[in-house]
Amino acid sequence: MKTFLETLVNLLGNADAGRQGVVFLLAVAIFFVGVTGLLLLARRFDPLRSRVDSLMIQDTAQESAMERWSEKMDRIAHVFLPKNQALQKSTKDRLSHAGYRSRNSLAVYYFIRSLAIIALPALVLLLYPLFPKIEPQKIVLYAAMAGIVGMIAPSYFLDKKIARQQRLIRNGLPDAIDLLVVCTEAGLGLNAALLRVAEVIVEIHPVLAEELLLVTSEMRAGVDRNQAMANLARRTGVEDIKGLVTVLAQSMRFGTSIGQTLRIYAEEFRDKRMQKADEEAAKLATKMIFPLVLCILPSFFIIAMGPAVIKAMAVFSTMGQ
Repeated sequence: MKTFLETLVNLLGNADAGRQGVVFLLAVAIFFVGVTGLLLLARRFDPLRSRVDSLMIQDTAQESAMERWSEKMDRIAHVFLPKNQALQKSTKDRLSHAGYRSRNSLAVYYFIRSLAIIALPALVLLLYPLFPKIEPQKIVLYAAMAGIVGMIAPSYFLDKKIARQQRLIRNGLPDAIDLLVVCTEAGLGLNAALLRVAEVIVEIHPVLAEELLLVTSEMRAGVDRNQAMANLARRTGVEDIKGLVTVLAQSMRFGTSIGQTLRIYAEEFRDKRMQKADEEAAKLATKMIFPLVLCILPSFFIIAMGPAVIKAMAVFSTMGQ
């Protein structure tokens, strides 16, 4: 990237060549944006596809705008998807952890990323006439930086979404485990207990309730109980849920009481939460150094020593006269 930018700067050594280079890059960016638009419109105006769609029975369920839009990505998905299957799998797992589990979520993610890589530099080049005092070499550098931002920003947003989703699940897990203990000890089976817990916590912890409802739906559809619980751990990526799934699988394998197993795991989970709280409390003293030095101590010195400094300056000024 650095060698490429240095080459561009050398080519754009004078103002005329710089303007011509900017116009060329702007034309290339507009060309790619136009091709992308044509690919998106190709499926919409395809007569064969329209005929097939008209013969299909439309689902009466309400779909979100994102889901309807993602259905139109089938034809051009190969343009944006990477060829590396391992990269596709890891990205799909990250999207699942963030809560994006539609069939076309992978294609939508890479489409947004490709669009950002093209659109942001094009936007910088389009804004160049508004700032004529900026040198063409800097405009090229700004466009390259905008492309890098467009490549990194979707992944950064996805990481933040994953952290938020897992934090919500982790916050609701203690309540769910306690309710599972109550339900199983009251005589309910694991399937009925999961369904009941999901119905109870849906208003308080909707993300975790949705995950538990997916587990019960898979069990009703005929998926093995252990496999359904393993799918829960894979979808969420939360380590605490992986431990819960392992404990439940061992309990069902050896025929021990599920209620007693859940009670033991709940105690261990509380100990882990307490250890985590102690760890965060131990970090607090170190974290307080920076606001203390940067915010509190300067104001303290201004209030405590300010009047004395002002009086000293007045005394020195009178002595100088």
